[in-house]
Amino acid sequence: MKVDITDETVVAPVRSRLDFYTAEPLTGDATDQDRATITRRTSVYVYEAPVRLWHWINAASIMVLCITGYLIGSPPPTMEISEATYQFVFGYIRFAHFAAAMIMTVGFFGRIYWAFVGNHHSKQMFMLPFWRRSWWAEVWHEVKWYAFLTDKPKKYVGHNPLAQIAMFIFMTAGMTFMIVTGFALYAEGLGQGSWADVIFGPVLAAVGNSQVLHQLHHLGMWAIVIFMMIHIYAAVREDIMSRQSMVSTMISGTRTFKDDKVD
Repeated sequence: MKVDITDETVVAPVRSRLDFYTAEPLTGDATDQDRATITRRTSVYVYEAPVRLWHWINAASIMVLCITGYLIGSPPPTMEISEATYQFVFGYIRFAHFAAAMIMTVGFFGRIYWAFVGNHHSKQMFMLPFWRRSWWAEVWHEVKWYAFLTDKPKKYVGHNPLAQIAMFIFMTAGMTFMIVTGFALYAEGLGQGSWADVIFGPVLAAVGNSQVLHQLHHLGMWAIVIFMMIHIYAAVREDIMSRQSMVSTMISGTRTFKDDKVD
C-alpha cells in the first residue's frame, strides 16, 4: 500500500525513526528507484596504527627478502661492470637481504608485543580458537565461499577464520621458521662464538648440514611467495565480492560494511 505524506511535521520524525531516505539529497537525476537501493553503511575501527604500520613495513621487507634470497640461491652470471676489485654486486645483494631480515625480525617482535597491548583483533594472528565448533563451521563456510560453492559471504570485523589460519601458518609460524633458520645461516658468516652462533648455532647442529639448512630456508621462501600471491588475490577478491572493505581497511584501519543486514 502506498501512503502519501506531505506534512513535514510528520515526515521528519518518521524519517528519523525509520532511517527514511528521500531522493532530494541525491544527485539531480535520482529517482525513487534509486532511493530504494540505498543501504546504511556501518564502519568499525579494527586495525590500530601500529598493526597497519607493521603490515606495510613487513610486506616491503618480505619483498626485498624474496628477491635477494632468490638471487643468493641462484646467483646472477658474472657482470663485467668494472674490474673485480671495484665491484661489489653480490655483496650489496647480501647486505640488502641481511638488512631486510633484521627489519622484519624487529618488526615481528614489535608485532608480538602489540598482540598483548593492542585490541582484540591484534591477537588474531597468534591465536586460533580451534576448540570452538562454531569457528570450524565458519571455516568450512569460507572454504565453500572461496571455492564458489556458495553465493552468500559472511561479515567479519577482523580476519575471517580461513584467513586467520593462513596468517597463523605463514606469518606466525612461517616467519618464526624463516627468522630462526636465517639467523642460523647468518651465524656461519659471523663465526663461532658470535652472538648469532650462541643463540642460533644449535639449529645448524640439529639439522647437521649447512646445505640442508639452506635448502629448508629456500623452500620456506617459496612458501611465503605462494602465500603472498594468494593473500593479494583474496584481498582484492573480497574487496569486490564480499560485504566488507578489505584493502582500504589496512590503510585507514576502518572496516566498512556494504549493507546493514545482520547476516
